[in-house]
Amino acid sequence: MGKRDARILEVLTERKRVEVAELARELGVSSVTMRKDLDELEARDVIKREHGYALLGSPNDINGRLAYHYETKGAIARAAADLVADGETVMVESGSCCALLALGLAQAARGVSIVTNSAFIASYVRREPSAKTVLLGGAYQNDSQVNVGPMVAQCARNYCVERLFIGVDGYVPGQGFTNSDQMRAQAVVDMAAQAERVVVLTESDKFSRRGVVPMHLGPKVDCVVTDDGIDDAVAAAIEAAGVELVRVPRSD
Repeated sequence: MGKRDARILEVLTERKRVEVAELARELGVSSVTMRKDLDELEARDVIKREHGYALLGSPNDINGRLAYHYETKGAIARAAADLVADGETVMVESGSCCALLALGLAQAARGVSIVTNSAFIASYVRREPSAKTVLLGGAYQNDSQVNVGPMVAQCARNYCVERLFIGVDGYVPGQGFTNSDQMRAQAVVDMAAQAERVVVLTESDKFSRRGVVPMHLGPKVDCVVTDDGIDDAVAAAIEAAGVELVRVPRSD
């Protein structure tokens, strides 16, 4: 995503809904160019179009969450992609950072195969010619667009991978990372059982949220990729536990 796209998302994050002609004037491009940019963003499910306006989706929906702090999430995803070897098979769980990681791996055409329980991620990368995606079966959750339940564990047992990349909803000192949904948390645990290590992708503000369902991943968590807004005390505690901490610049 280019600088102009990032600026479009910045404006929409501030105002939520902006007229297309106004966006074109602010960014100094023609209406034709702006419509083309917006068409591409809409095709990626990052924004929505409505009667001459561009708007963000709801932050409670994964499509909407992608646009919030997009540059920071993109930097986290790129740092995570550097951990993946060419030709590797990885598991990728749900979340906006994970979706951007999957897209980046598919676009790079490095022969990486992605095993995921996220129908959103499978759809998000589908336009990339080199995308290699396996969607684990299960009971479909409409809001999060992920598959959950016992079938996820059954399907995951067909794979043994080096890394599982996950998103999180919160963090509790002494207990670790949390999820907001019991079924999604169990899906993470089931997928982690088939991975040598777990890599957490999250913005730093998640460390100030508790979440309600501890995932109890313990020593499986090998690396955390976040932004440099993370509290120093939290960062020190994570590193003291022997977990690699990768920090990227926060863009907003």
